[in-house]
Order: sequence, then structure tokens, then C-alpha cells
Amino acid sequence: MRAQEDKALKKLHEDAAMVTADGMPLVFIGKWRGLPVSRVCGSDLLENVCSASLKTGLTHYFYGGGEGVAVDLKKRLEARFHGIRVVGAECPPYRVLTPDEDEKVTRRIRDSGADIVWVGLSTPQQEFWMRDHVNRLPATLIGIGAAYDFHTGRIRRAPKWMRCSGLEWLHRLVSEPRRLWRRYLILAPRFIWSVLMQGEIKRGMRNR
Repeated sequence: MRAQEDKALKKLHEDAAMVTADGMPLVFIGKWRGLPVSRVCGSDLLENVCSASLKTGLTHYFYGGGEGVAVDLKKRLEARFHGIRVVGAECPPYRVLTPDEDEKVTRRIRDSGADIVWVGLSTPQQEFWMRDHVNRLPATLIGIGAAYDFHTGRIRRAPKWMRCSGLEWLHRLVSEPRRLWRRYLILAPRFIWSVLMQGEIKRGMRNR
């Protein structure tokens, strides 16, 4: 919904190498429209890629999260996936970096030799960060949002039945009401209305 109002955000989604359906409502609507879509959320993607990298040898760098979260995530994944190659982990400050600071961050990540940089900043900050660094880093950049907090136990993820039935949003709203109320109580209804209106427009065009 933000991309509908923010041209820059919409453009970077259109230019991205990969955009996944993070939530079940998107999956439901996609299937309703006859599209072969399935859910790929950041938390599951991180887990599956880390597991596969034990065979592929891919190296990982974690950038984002609150203070100490990236380092904690590194330790937990190393304990869980024995032999995983994590070549760096850091959390940026909650402010815009100076050009010099940004250059040092970019150099650290580049020098680490990471194949994948997992970006755990809030949306849309992580999307703009990836846009601004994709051509400066020889790595795949993947934004995974709240996955940092899920995998370090700072936020409890919804039970599997809620995830599969499209109710994970309710669990997240109850867990983080101050941060997420606008997303689920304002943007979500607008999204549903937009989808319904698109359907009405299409039906009207077919009936002409």
C-alpha cells in the first residue's frame, strides 16, 4: 500500500530481482486470481537458505536489528546450523549514517566476502538501503524485516495454525500494538478495498 503512494518505493519493487509474498492474504488473493503463488516470508526464507548453505557453502552477513541483535542472531544460527559460514554481523544506529560511516559499512561488508547480506531494518528503510547498495556490493541483498527478532526470541512468532490460516497479522498486532497498529488497522483495510475495487473495474470492463 505504501508503494501505491510512494513512486520511489514502487520503482524499487519493480526493479528488484525477487519479490515474494510475505503474508497469507497476498497468497489467498493471488490464488483467487489464478496465479501460482505461495508464501515466502523472511523468517522461513532465512531458515531454509541457512540450512541449504551447509551444502552450498554460501556465506552470510547480518546487517540490522536492535542493539546486539545481529550478533545474537549469528550465534544462534551458528549453534543451530553447525558449519554455517557467517562472515559478519552488525547493527547500524537508529539514524541516517554519514557518508563516511556508510562507506565504512559498505567496505566491511564487501571485504567480508559475503554471498548473502540479510538486511533486517524496518520497512521501507531496508528496501531503500538495498536499492542504494545493490550496485556497491558483490552480494545478494535480502530484506527479512522481523525475522531477526523471531529467530533470536525477542518476539514470539504466531503458532503455525495462525500462519497457515492468514491470522498471523492478528498475533503480531497483539504482540506489537504500538508499532503495528497503523499497518493492520489502516493500511490493511485500504488494501482489501483496493483489491475489491480492482475486481469491480475488471468486471465492468468485461461487461462493456
